Formats: sequence, C-alpha cells, structure tokens
Amino acid sequence: MSRSLVVLLVVVVVLVGGMFVLSGRAHEKPLTHVEKVVTLANLQG
Repeated sequence: MSRSLVVLLVVVVVLVGGMFVLSGRAHEKPLTHVEKVVTLANLQG
C-alpha cells in the first residue's frame, strides 16, 4: 500500500469513530418553560 492510501484510511477511520462517539453523547434535554411577569408599563414604554 502506498503511504497516501494508508493516511487516507486512517483519516476515514478517525472520522467515522468520532461520529460514533459524538452520536452516542447526543441526548436531547427536556424543554423547561420559563414564565416571566411583564407589566403593562413596560409594554407601553
């Protein structure tokens, strides 16, 4: 095998491995609803 082919294979393996690691870490966080009091004075300003 030529050196460039070995380098290409190593890069592909690292990228695919990184995608699996990142996909395993991705967990959706539940949404939190935040309510703030808004006075009419702030809206008219």
